[in-house]
Amino acid sequence: MHRDVWRLAFPIILSNVSVPLLGIVDTAVVGHLPGPQYIGAVAIGALIFGFIYWGFGFLRMGTSGFTAQALGAGDSDEVRSVLARALIAAALFSLLVLIFQWPLKVLAFGLIDASGQVEFLSREYYQARIWGAPATLANYALVGWFIGIRNTRAALIMQLVMNSLNIVLDLWFVMGLGLGVAGVAWASVISEFVAIAIGFVLVQRNLLVIGGHWIKERIFDTGKLKRLIAVNRDIFIRTLCLQAAFALFTALGARMGDTVLAANAILLNFQSMMAYALDAFAHAVGALAGGFLGAKNRNGFRQAVKVSSMWAVVFAVIFSLSYGLFGGPLVDLMTDIEDVRALTRVYLPWMVLTPLISVWSFQLDGIFIGATRTADMRNAMMMSLLVFALALGLLVPPYDNHGLWAALIVLMIARAITLGRYYPGLEKSIEA
Repeated sequence: MHRDVWRLAFPIILSNVSVPLLGIVDTAVVGHLPGPQYIGAVAIGALIFGFIYWGFGFLRMGTSGFTAQALGAGDSDEVRSVLARALIAAALFSLLVLIFQWPLKVLAFGLIDASGQVEFLSREYYQARIWGAPATLANYALVGWFIGIRNTRAALIMQLVMNSLNIVLDLWFVMGLGLGVAGVAWASVISEFVAIAIGFVLVQRNLLVIGGHWIKERIFDTGKLKRLIAVNRDIFIRTLCLQAAFALFTALGARMGDTVLAANAILLNFQSMMAYALDAFAHAVGALAGGFLGAKNRNGFRQAVKVSSMWAVVFAVIFSLSYGLFGGPLVDLMTDIEDVRALTRVYLPWMVLTPLISVWSFQLDGIFIGATRTADMRNAMMMSLLVFALALGLLVPPYDNHGLWAALIVLMIARAITLGRYYPGLEKSIEA
């Protein structure tokens, strides 16, 4: 089982770490422009699109769970059908995003109270980044499918090509052509479309091995579509609640000034790197647990949870130690603005704590995604959001930005407790 976990997790670690690495490069590129407003603008832009796009994160999470279960049951036709449904859904949702881009922009900037300079630059970012919607959502579907069929190397290839190209274009557009914040956005759009083209080539190669047939009746099966809608609805609500929490975090930080906003943006890149790395083990347990659930193997399910969680905790400890020892130099690499550097160091200790707290909610998410027990995920996240809102009200007024980070820790604890209480019932539901 250790070998199976690492075979799945290692490519995802490399793939996932490249995502926050890109965020760090984005921040570092604009962090050397004159003034913290550029860092703040990229942070606001990333927040808005994180909120919009990760609202459709079910295209990845639901696809991986359904695919893993179909593979575990030995149903090649259904493995193909899951992919078809996911790509059709991605196309429809991206069309809706493009159609409603103006009201989405009005809503987003109406909720975030940033300075005039930050908002102006953020709007430039938005106007470019929105055109990547079709590629972004298709990417979710393809990556979810690759994880579900346990070919995480294909997901790695897509992500590495996309993020490597993005970094190169970042440097060219911003440092070379002087396009500023808009250059960061266009770099993302172009690299995502290139990655999707590569993804479809990899899909074709995998289908030759998997076999099966494209069956229209299976793709549009009423029962399967109802189940898909129910799962996607639950994940959408769950993800919306999670994004709302981070939106509140960033919005409250923005009200504390551009320097606080910039410092929090840098630290959130650290949080993102940790989260994406630990998510590799969540993806691994999701693929394995979903397969064992499809095969009705309770002992295999338990072993997958045990082994993947052990390795996730090991990596959480490594991240905590790394941030404690090397956090300061990493901050210096990301910006040369002394006020931002100094303030970021004040809040850096929170980064030592977060991996040890966050790892448990990440693992539980992976388990429940693989089992497609999404109603439990939805309910747990809704309760956690309420706890987070209460923590903000109690901690931010007396402790300012320290209170903001403390509330984020409370959120992670609440996520683990509220979802963990459903785990015994999930395990018992699997036929031994």
